[in-house]
Amino acid sequence: MTEGSTIGGVVALLKEEFPEVTVSKIRFLETQGLIKPGRTESGYRAFTDEDLSRIRYILQQQRDHFLPLKVIKSNLAAWERGEELAGDDGPMGAPAGTYFATTPLAMTAQELARSAGLTPDQVKAMIDHHVVSASATRSGEPLFDEEALAVLRAAKRLLGQGLDPRHIRQVRLGAERSLDLLDNLTKPLLTHGSEASRKKATEILAECGQAISELQNAVLRGELRKLVEHDN
Repeated sequence: MTEGSTIGGVVALLKEEFPEVTVSKIRFLETQGLIKPGRTESGYRAFTDEDLSRIRYILQQQRDHFLPLKVIKSNLAAWERGEELAGDDGPMGAPAGTYFATTPLAMTAQELARSAGLTPDQVKAMIDHHVVSASATRSGEPLFDEEALAVLRAAKRLLGQGLDPRHIRQVRLGAERSLDLLDNLTKPLLTHGSEASRKKATEILAECGQAISELQNAVLRGELRKLVEHDN
């Protein structure tokens, strides 16, 4: 990359590896303080190779490990202090505390619809088909958490391609089958009762959850590639 690349040039360089990256996404990362590109005399952003490396790291951690931006920002601060970040040749799984970290969201169905970019009727259909469910109630009104929002944002993309809530429910059931597998794996530790055994179970669940996600993604990507290449 040429030093001082424009924001459009950065997007072009990353587009093949991260198809969903946009100019707006890069600007958002800047507003959150994760990147700090320089400026030209005329005021345009000028990105260096280090900026590109930071952006690639952020996008990888979001895509592959579902890390929240506040954790990624902490990792980048460590990078700036000269501490080594996890590389491609080592374990990439986030620590259990990071993997299970959550933001204390409590949204009504209407707020959930607005945040996910869906209509209230679409959200109702997702609830009726058990794609998402309330995590709490307030004055008798169901409230939804961060996971529900993430599920519906992904579901919106599937709806946009012609799938309906029944199909998306099948995707959820696939994830729940993995849950059953890991539940059986760690049940002896979780029922033991000691703090040490619970900590160990938490670490196993975080590691396995991330590994299963990566495995499924790799398998699906490979099988989809076969579909694309079948008639070529």
